[in-house]
Amino acid sequence: MAVCGIVLANVLAQFTVLRIDLTADRRYTLSPDTKQLLRNLSGDTEVTLYLNGSFNSGFTRLSRSAVQLLNEMKAYTDLSISLVNPNKLSDSDRQALVASLARHNLHPTAIYETTGNGSRSETLVYPFALVRYQGREQFVSLLENRRDLSGAENLNHSAESLEYKFALCLRTLQNPERHRILFLEGQGELPEQNTKDVESLLAEHFDIYRGALNSHSDCLNPFSAVIVADPQTPFSEADKYVLDQYIMQGGSVLWLVNGVQFSEQVLEDEGFTPALALDLNLTDMLFRYGVRINNHLLQDLQCLSIPVDVSRNPDQPQWQPMPWTYAPLLLTSNISPITANLSPVSATFCSDLSSVGDNPDLQSTILLASSDHATLIPVPGEVDLGDLNHDPRLFTLAYLPVAVSLDGIFPSVFEHRMIPESIEQHGEKLAQSCPARQIVVASGSVISNDLQQGQPLPAGYDRYSRIQFANRDFILNSVLWLTDYSDLLPLRQKIIPLRLLNKNRLNSGIALPVSLSLILPLLILALTGIIVQLVRKHKYTL
Repeated sequence: MAVCGIVLANVLAQFTVLRIDLTADRRYTLSPDTKQLLRNLSGDTEVTLYLNGSFNSGFTRLSRSAVQLLNEMKAYTDLSISLVNPNKLSDSDRQALVASLARHNLHPTAIYETTGNGSRSETLVYPFALVRYQGREQFVSLLENRRDLSGAENLNHSAESLEYKFALCLRTLQNPERHRILFLEGQGELPEQNTKDVESLLAEHFDIYRGALNSHSDCLNPFSAVIVADPQTPFSEADKYVLDQYIMQGGSVLWLVNGVQFSEQVLEDEGFTPALALDLNLTDMLFRYGVRINNHLLQDLQCLSIPVDVSRNPDQPQWQPMPWTYAPLLLTSNISPITANLSPVSATFCSDLSSVGDNPDLQSTILLASSDHATLIPVPGEVDLGDLNHDPRLFTLAYLPVAVSLDGIFPSVFEHRMIPESIEQHGEKLAQSCPARQIVVASGSVISNDLQQGQPLPAGYDRYSRIQFANRDFILNSVLWLTDYSDLLPLRQKIIPLRLLNKNRLNSGIALPVSLSLILPLLILALTGIIVQLVRKHKYTL
């Protein structure tokens, strides 16, 4: 009977796959959305994992996590996995791989380790995977690098993000008809050279366009989202109407708008610049949607530093980093999937904003905020490069909102207004939106990238400290949330606890274990010898 049961179990096992995840954090369990995504794939999917070879324990664990995740995905779709060690490729193949990665702004990571004889060795690690599906391919970067985390924590965070990154890549490759994203022009927005980095990042998942509004009320309909990046001149009523009706039809807008007007060029040349309220003719529109950008300049003690010459001799400059409180490092909220697990976002000359109104059909969530040591400077005012010594007692404001997401039903700002004369109306004017989403950021600098020798630097990269902040991820996640990819964002909130040893407790109590490990084997050996001798003596004694 038992034999029959074993045979029956083996037969059933040929047709049934049973997978049980017994870990407390469910680290080997895919989300329902990921499983459905994998089941919807038609055709073979190929993944080439380049994180392969002999590494330290942290990168080995990340490589093992990637392989385990891909094997788990393999249970739900036709997936082939190839492991490649780039350091064992021929020089020509390795150079071709490096060049291909560089075209996607990806570069190998150098890790330094101390060998047994005390010397330091350098190893290049390629924390990337190449995914191919139906003739299309895309690289996936496996490594996260947050400045506020240690090396071990960054590797653990990278393992937490694996499912999200592979799912996002597969969703992008699965959709032959990609969403269209428009960078709006016509009101002095940031030029293409200053949004080039973000545009290249978004181009991996979307088709990117730039253009101005026209008189047709439905001219924005082909686009899934519109980005308004740091406008400097007022919007006309006709432009506002086109944007308003786009939102009423369920369109999504990412607003990156300053509340204060200033000139960085004048500040650089003269050492000071006036700060005035920036009137873009959007106050009534945004107010109607539930948010107000205040005409303040935000100062924060948690900020970037700038090099300042502190030498009294102009012929012998002595540069020293000094905190620049007009360049705050904005905190990210773990409540929203847009900003969960993101490091701080850098900004310059930003304002604060306020939620207004009481719309029960609208949900507002804070995404970015100041630290708990901030203050607000009213305008008109002046920004002076010589004003670098600040009294911390004046920075008494905490967690001032700088960016919010808006999700729900929006009333039209033109509900009780006439259609502007220049508009060519197509369809009926809408007084209320269907479900729509918007994000409002009170700083255009969040999306801007600097230039170095004519080439764009990554958005959020501080060239003085050489630190990369989370601006790129924030913009990408914002656009994903505004489009149909928002169901994948909760995957970023996956948490795998990092169970580290308590070094203080380990060091304080290490003497006893070390002593026991040295003495106990000798005692056991001696006791064994004594027992053997006693047994032999007893056995052979007449």
